[in-house]
Amino acid sequence: MPRVTLQTIADKVGVSRMTVSNAFSRPDQLSADLRRTILDAAAELGYVGPDPSARALARGTTGAIGLLLTAWVGDALRDPIAASFFGAIAEELSPTGYAVALLPGEKAARDIPLDGALVYACGGDSAALDWLVRRKLPLVFVDLEPLTGYPSILLDERTGSRLAAEHVVALGHRRVGFFTWGHQQRGALADGRDAGSDFVARNRVAGAVEVLDAAGIVPSAYEVADNTPEYVNAGARALIASPDRPTAVLCFSDLMATALLDAAAEAGLRVPEDLSVVGWDDSPLATRTRPALTTLRQDLTVKGSTAARTLLAAIEGARRGEKAPATRTVLPVDLVVRGSTGPAPRD
Repeated sequence: MPRVTLQTIADKVGVSRMTVSNAFSRPDQLSADLRRTILDAAAELGYVGPDPSARALARGTTGAIGLLLTAWVGDALRDPIAASFFGAIAEELSPTGYAVALLPGEKAARDIPLDGALVYACGGDSAALDWLVRRKLPLVFVDLEPLTGYPSILLDERTGSRLAAEHVVALGHRRVGFFTWGHQQRGALADGRDAGSDFVARNRVAGAVEVLDAAGIVPSAYEVADNTPEYVNAGARALIASPDRPTAVLCFSDLMATALLDAAAEAGLRVPEDLSVVGWDDSPLATRTRPALTTLRQDLTVKGSTAARTLLAAIEGARRGEKAPATRTVLPVDLVVRGSTGPAPRD
């Protein structure tokens, strides 16, 4: 059968080729009735729409942005925080027509056509990141220290952890610990002031340390290899079983805090009477636990939409030959006090 083209449809409907093209790519230029007539004719003729590759070449755009992950994509999509963040990005991009392409590794970052990318939960030495930089794509870094010259979207990690530390110190706790993660996998640390090894973990410790130092408190810590149930559950049990167990624990995430509540219950400890626990994120887990978690709330909708808008601006600037300014957008976090924290137990 002869190939069906825009001109084929135009001849059938009795309109110009440009009008048919607008029916697919610029529907606001046509009346609803005319567009429906054109689309019905296209369907009757078996036309599936303009070729995406040809359209991208004509427009000078791919219509896709990348989301660079170093974690397994499956783990990221099962993480409620990451999933909510991805959803906010997709919601912000929906009116623009942009698609989001997950980039789980080096090959995807090298080969997938993109207009730009968000770099999320990714180490700076990643080979995938290196390919995005070499491709000279507009990039926006989220929740990590950006490479020099690129914009970033960050949480106010230090202020948040200071709020958490001030809260437990005001409750009279003197034995304070961190439950966090670090690539060094050091386990129990008698002095936890340098706990955590990535950008976010280090800042969540550093802000609290400022408060604890001023109070004359040396925090302990327990590090696990990753913020996933496999490591977190075992780490929580080990922390609870330690002979010098803290009376208040500041956790890297709600996932860690929830695991700590479970481990405490298994050991016959009462929360908050014997142990106070502070999470981070205010994920759906935070209100499902008993008691509900005291935690630090981040607004994932604002973070996702801000990241998407910043990248779109960088892409538009690149089309004009402009380099995006290296802005540093810092988003606030709030302490939400619930039932998992209380006065320090009496010795």
